[in-house]
Amino acid sequence: MSDTLLINGRIHTMDPGLPLASALLIRDGLIAAVGGAEIAALAPGVRQVDLGGRLVLPGFQDPHTHLLSGGTDLTTAAQLYDAETLHDLARLIQDHTARRPDLPLIIGAGWQPGYFGDHNLTAAWVDPLTGHRPALIYDSSFHSACFNTAALEMAGIGTDTPDPPNGHILRDTAGRPTGMLHEDAIPWALERLPAFTDDQLIEGLLAGQAHANRHGITGVIDAKITATEARIYARAARENLLTLRVAGAAHVSEADTPESAVARLSALRAAHPGPDFHINAAKFFMDGVFENRTAACLAPYADGPGGNAPCMFTRDQTLALMTALDAARFQIHVHVIGDAACTRALDGLEAALAANGPWPASHQITHLQLVAAQDFPRLARLAMANIQPLWARFDPKIPDIALEMIGPSRLPQTYAFRDMRDPGTPITLSSDWPVSTLNPFEIIETAITRQARQVEDPGPPFLPDQALSIGECVAGYTVQAARACWREGYSGRLTPGFSADLIVTDQDIFTCPPTQISATRVLLTLFRGRMVWRDPGCDLAV
Repeated sequence: MSDTLLINGRIHTMDPGLPLASALLIRDGLIAAVGGAEIAALAPGVRQVDLGGRLVLPGFQDPHTHLLSGGTDLTTAAQLYDAETLHDLARLIQDHTARRPDLPLIIGAGWQPGYFGDHNLTAAWVDPLTGHRPALIYDSSFHSACFNTAALEMAGIGTDTPDPPNGHILRDTAGRPTGMLHEDAIPWALERLPAFTDDQLIEGLLAGQAHANRHGITGVIDAKITATEARIYARAARENLLTLRVAGAAHVSEADTPESAVARLSALRAAHPGPDFHINAAKFFMDGVFENRTAACLAPYADGPGGNAPCMFTRDQTLALMTALDAARFQIHVHVIGDAACTRALDGLEAALAANGPWPASHQITHLQLVAAQDFPRLARLAMANIQPLWARFDPKIPDIALEMIGPSRLPQTYAFRDMRDPGTPITLSSDWPVSTLNPFEIIETAITRQARQVEDPGPPFLPDQALSIGECVAGYTVQAARACWREGYSGRLTPGFSADLIVTDQDIFTCPPTQISATRVLLTLFRGRMVWRDPGCDLAV
């Protein structure tokens, strides 16, 4: 690569030794020098790019996405996120079915549980829209899906089919499956349905990473690695198709023993050591979601039906598995929604620490929708908080049924980011895309304002005392995210010797009003000094 000197920029390096600079020299994909006009002397005659005073940041890293599946949804699935009525939903599914006769499986992604669910989505409703081809439509959390009759039959789901572990097949009063499946019943059924080809999955991955690069993202954690994800990411790395780095959290199930989990993940780690795709973590789903009533709470749900849900791993399983995986030097990455799930995950990490001693694992608990007050200090001592701030707001359109289940007495412990941060918990920001937007600037704005965007006619702030600062948010997408991804030794900061992963934006998010941060556009994204995104209206080129 030729040398490139960026000048006249407002460069936030995230390096405490030199927080601000105006010039940066790129050589062979690395940052060679950072400073002021004086660094031009280090490379006389080098090509210069005048940034015109624009903001430069390290490339953002999103440490909780489902990049492959989200990208594949972009290329193969009906997009259902904006449907508000059954009529809207039906039209989107029907149009997609007619438009894609080539696909072996019809998929829809993103119906909103505030409008739809067990009460109005059934196989009988989906059947006329999809015909005899197998089909399923996911909710926005991907923890519930409605299958059509062809898909139920192909999966062998009938009146006598038992629920798989940690899964639920919804039935009518006569015991017949309605078509709605929750949690682990979905992947269990999918194993029996037609799969997309590897070429189709590669196409999806390319779409997903292009979407990420457009939003300034140069690294991710894919938070559920199975054999399929491992195979596709490895092929992309082998064929030099990756324009960002992928760390993988390999799925651990309740059927695993410590021996089986360590053996399988160790084999994956050895097969995929990086640098662009590496397996470093073990992913646990400790519970489900409130929307299908599978969130595990310390007290019963506060709404009319009440009830509760168990953790998906027993306490003994949790302690044994996490201790063994920690001893084998895997990062632990735990999906937690309810406060009981958080307590169980912290119990496991505490047992691992007691057995194996401290090491720089950067274990992560993610989502953290509801946390018991007594667990905030434990969280600070045991893990990073991997949070999705976009959810910490009153939605201006979609009814939030989770708040009714949480109830007013526990509301202050809901997305309580400040209560996490103040005791010293390291915080990293992420999206959980495709569950919600991948755009970091929308997420950062909500983390600060605790509201939807102004263009969405937001309601009042949601627990505004739990807001984060702009500095905490940018650190959460750069230095803290690099730590979460195990890349802090060569990314997350703009400092000599680090990878030249950086973004240039059209406005300064440190000085603009917080309610305008979401409008920020990424003009350039560089990965290893190579331009992987350029806004069509941008007059810069690197």
